[in-house]
Amino acid sequence: MTAPIIGQSHDRPASLDLPRSPRARSNNNFEKYAWLFMRFSGLLLIVLVFGHMTIMLMLDGGVKRLNFAFVAGRWSSPFWQFWDLTMLWLAQLHGGNGLRTVIADYSRKDSTRFWLNTLLAVSMILIMGVGTYVIFTFDPNIS
Repeated sequence: MTAPIIGQSHDRPASLDLPRSPRARSNNNFEKYAWLFMRFSGLLLIVLVFGHMTIMLMLDGGVKRLNFAFVAGRWSSPFWQFWDLTMLWLAQLHGGNGLRTVIADYSRKDSTRFWLNTLLAVSMILIMGVGTYVIFTFDPNIS
């Protein structure tokens, strides 16, 4: 007979305790790809945001030149529409993914997690939809 492991009684075999997380692991790689997305989108957002801030705030007179006509001229170019759209979508998806992780970490009940994630998804879709609509339907000829 072997010596018992510390904390083990002689009448039952040693077993590993279940992990603290109540959720079962899945075989898909969603969390790995979400983690990679956070890293790459963060790097791209740094370039987009600092480029945006440099152009909007520091070049050609800075903030003083920002008005409706400036935005109308900027969004008349497909390049700037794509730039702003990419920044909007990446910021929403990056922030939403981070908030999804926080919800998963701190919500104890499955129903709470479900409703918070649903609210998060609806709000993200709404903001991305309205932002995309504004960028592509902006009319510089207001009456």
